[in-house]
Order: sequence, then C-alpha cells, then structure tokens
Amino acid sequence: MTARIRPDLSAIPAYTPGRSHPGAVKLASNETTLPPLPAAAKAIAEAAELAHRYPDNQANELRAALAEFLGVTIEHVAVGCGSVALCQELVQITCAAPADEVLFAWRSFEAYPIVTQVGNATAVQVPLTPELTHDLDAMAAAVTDNTRLIFVCNPNNPTGTALGREALIRFLDAVPSHVLVVLDEAYYEYLRLTPQDRPDGVELARTRPNVIVLRTFSKAYGLAGLRVGYAVGDPEVIAALMKVHIPFSVNRVAQAAAIASLEARHELLERTDAVIVERDRMRAALLAAGYAVPSSETNFVWLPLGARSGEFGEASAEAGVLVRPYGTDGVRVTVGDPHENDRFLDFATDPGVLARFA
Repeated sequence: MTARIRPDLSAIPAYTPGRSHPGAVKLASNETTLPPLPAAAKAIAEAAELAHRYPDNQANELRAALAEFLGVTIEHVAVGCGSVALCQELVQITCAAPADEVLFAWRSFEAYPIVTQVGNATAVQVPLTPELTHDLDAMAAAVTDNTRLIFVCNPNNPTGTALGREALIRFLDAVPSHVLVVLDEAYYEYLRLTPQDRPDGVELARTRPNVIVLRTFSKAYGLAGLRVGYAVGDPEVIAALMKVHIPFSVNRVAQAAAIASLEARHELLERTDAVIVERDRMRAALLAAGYAVPSSETNFVWLPLGARSGEFGEASAEAGVLVRPYGTDGVRVTVGDPHENDRFLDFATDPGVLARFA
C-alpha cells in the first residue's frame, strides 16, 4: 500500500534550471555575474548572525521600504520567495476549480504552466506573434467566462521582446475588470524603450484594481540565490496573497539584503548599463554572422533555432559554454562577463557552426 498522491501530478513537468558544469562558462541561467552590491553583502553577513531567529513573517520593514521606493502604501505590497512563488500564490487566490482558466502567451516563462497545473486550474496558451512578442489581440480574444488570471511577461522570458506602453494600455482596457492581470516585470531594470513607450506596471496598476505587478531582486540586484520577489497591487489582492503565503518563506537574510539593495540602488544603473552594452554587442555580432535574433530588453538574447535548438545547445556545451535550449523553439543565451560572451561568440560564429545553424 502506498500513499494516495494526486494522479495528475505525473503530467506536470518539473521546472528545468540552467545546467552547470565545472570549468564551463554558464550562460544558461539569467543570473548576473556580479555579486550583491557591497551594502547588501554587508547586510547578508550581519543577518546571518541572527539566523537562529525566525524572520518577520510579514516582512514589514522590507514592504515599507518597497512602498516608499514605489510611492505606494505598505498595504499595496507583498513579498515572496522569488516572484515565481508569487505566481503560484496568484493562481491559488484566483482559481478554485479545474474549469478555472489561467491565460498566458507561449512560449513565455516556463513556470506559468507548472503553477497553473499545481493550482489544479486549466492553462490556456496563446501563441506569440511572428515577431516573438505577446499577441495581445489574440490574448484578449481568448478571455472567456472561465478566465480567472492572465500572466503578461514583459519583457518576455525567454524571447527578450517587450511590449510598449500604449499597446499594453489597450490590452488592459480590453480585459474585463473581474479578471486579474499579472504584469510580470522580472527584467524591468533592463528595459530601455523610449521614455514615452516604456511601460511601468506600477503606474499602470494605480488606477486598475485588477492589475498586479511582479518584480524581483534575483536579476539586476544580484540576489538570485536568496530568492526574494515582490508584488504591487490593490490592497484586497495583496491581503489575499498574504493569506496563502507560506509562513517565513522569505528568510531573514533575504529581507536584509533586499532592504540594503534598495538603499544602494543608485549603484545599480552602472551595472545594468554594462549588461545592456554587452547584450547589444552580442546581438550585433550574431546578426552579422547570419543568425535571426529579436531585439532584447532583458539580460539575454534569443536564437529562434526551432528543431535545431537542442543540437545547438549540445554543441555549445561541448565547446565549454552552457546555454539554454527550449524544446524545438529556440535557445536563450544569458549575457555574462565580456570574456564569457566572447567565448560564446567564438563558438557561435565559427564557420563550421555557422554552416549548421545560421
């Protein structure tokens, strides 16, 4: 006799992290190669000395710091064990039956179908446009009476493409007010659209109670290993999130590091600008070599290699550079240090490799 486990769990794919291998250049995970900001590193060391004490379950100090930073009240902010934990909690607060639908573009963040199935809801996937952006018209048309939640990954992971402000506003205006729309802005700090076209989810959500924004300290702030993200939205939605929050899941060290990172945020721009320079350099070199590479507003570039994606990933690994193939859709390459990017470009632009993949 074995314990009775939900039979549908066998159909849920496991989240696949980027590979690691000693001695290889790892461009398979969207991490920053730089360590935490110095002030954050100091806060981490100090908080570690109090690791025998439980953290603040409500994360009130961090939420207050975020509220001040964003120009909202603390009641508009929740934190989670990375923004992916908040994604799952958002499914939990909106979906109560298998008929309830969670809508998102595909391909997009691979956690969306997983958290939807874990939440016992139905995933509705809308194909990207030929330009590899969210097809907002098709997504709006896919909304039904059963739609409870919509994920909009902007900029999109893994293609790197971004939606402009006006297009996003038109979409939000088209969605019924009872459907919760999640603007997943994990890569917000890397977004460099023109000021008039650069969407700010927090600003868009101020007058829309059905819009909630997710951001994270895992990317630009260099705290991926500590797992802390946050949500900004209507107080009623935030209160519901806090009801399903796993107690103490945002640990003491993560909270301290996030607060220190916010206080030292003026140091962040130099880092993100350096990543963007490398991102644009990589894309230009790949385009010049003959690859199709969509414009990226993130810390990675995307190669839409289709059925050749897995083969390209294996060839790159054999050359000592780990990248991230996505089924038969494409390959995501994180922007690393210049010498790491050079090593990838040396591989990708090798005449033999070009003959096979470009």
